[in-house]
Amino acid sequence: MLGQALVRTLRAEQVTAPSSRDADLRDRARVHSVVHDARPDWIILSAAYTDVDGCESNRERAFAVNCEGAIHAAQAARDTGSRLLFVSTDYVFDGMKDSPYETGDLRNPINVYGESKARAEERLLEILPDVCIVRTSWLFGHGGKCFPATILKLAATRDEISVVNDQRGSPTLTDDLAAALVQLCRKSARGIVHATNSGDCTWYDFAKEIIRMSSLPTAVKPVTTSEFPRPARRPAHSVLSPSSLHAYGIQMPAWQDALRRYLSATVTARQA
Repeated sequence: MLGQALVRTLRAEQVTAPSSRDADLRDRARVHSVVHDARPDWIILSAAYTDVDGCESNRERAFAVNCEGAIHAAQAARDTGSRLLFVSTDYVFDGMKDSPYETGDLRNPINVYGESKARAEERLLEILPDVCIVRTSWLFGHGGKCFPATILKLAATRDEISVVNDQRGSPTLTDDLAAALVQLCRKSARGIVHATNSGDCTWYDFAKEIIRMSSLPTAVKPVTTSEFPRPARRPAHSVLSPSSLHAYGIQMPAWQDALRRYLSATVTARQA
């Protein structure tokens, strides 16, 4: 989803956007070849193995893609003199903090996906001191599986749906994140930056707003994480502080505004 949003955002630029078939991140030689041929000013690494539950049973694959693959991209960037922006995640934190996470807070992932990204962050900072690491959260958008699409699909066939109400974060639209990432590149950003749509909510709050904005009759029932067990543990509170993004003069819209635009575009696409 994010890769597609980036291509749309950068349509006026000269962009090379290889798929995993074109350049599997696990293939060091291929990654180096693609980067060497393109010699980009910036590499935005949005590719990842993002199946959080799948990572729990596929630890080797998670680290091969999310950590070793990122290292391959960083080494290629170093060798060609390109800058690298690495997209990371709120899941590098344990969720025990009751206030927004700052960029310098201790990494303490509680699942394999978060661990693979946390280790990648550490290695990239060693390989490329001027790398820009952008942590984000709860991505949704067009062109892939996401929470609003799932809720709308369930609401089409059910009178009531149950949604977790004890995990809090910031829903983030891929188009808004893509715009922020491009601005960070143009501002020659470096270090760790947190970028999400503004505001925060629980998954239950998010689902309720999706149903309300869509004028659907489906009831939303709040449940606890323990009532809805998943293979991977999720942080209870992974809201990211926007101060690092604001330091670059970049503001992102409220998540409710982002959701409204997503739903409007979804309706338009269905009518087309």
